[in-house]
Amino acid sequence: MTTFDARPQAAIGSRPPAWLSSILVDGRPGECDAVFPFPRNATVEPACVATARRFVDQTLGTWGVVEAAFDLQLVVSELVTNAIRHGGGAAQLRILAHGSDLACVVTDHSRTVPVAAAPDVFSEYGRGLRLVDALCSAWGWLSAGGSRKLVWAVITG
Repeated sequence: MTTFDARPQAAIGSRPPAWLSSILVDGRPGECDAVFPFPRNATVEPACVATARRFVDQTLGTWGVVEAAFDLQLVVSELVTNAIRHGGGAAQLRILAHGSDLACVVTDHSRTVPVAAAPDVFSEYGRGLRLVDALCSAWGWLSAGGSRKLVWAVITG
């Protein structure tokens, strides 16, 4: 069973838009829907991030929406990196389009809630989710049951 998890102190995420929620919760395919399952032996390798960016580039090229590729690649890079660092590895990347909206969904191997770190100008890390928040119209996560979660982000075109 999929549940919404909303703890404002842990993250700045929100609920997915209705179109994305119905796809993720009800399990139906989207209009434009592409899935990349990360190979199990490579789910914690930094090379997964480059693979994810290439998947975004190829998918958006096929759909004819290349103008949004850079922003979506950046968001996907941050979410896959977080999955590797904090989520036990990236399991799957899903790219969806609905009208002028593009969404990415990264599934990882942990139920740990994403945390948007407090800004620190001296830190090398911790700005990823703030960057996602700045680029996206909405982002958040769903607990998918078991030991996995889905972290999603929507860019409105």
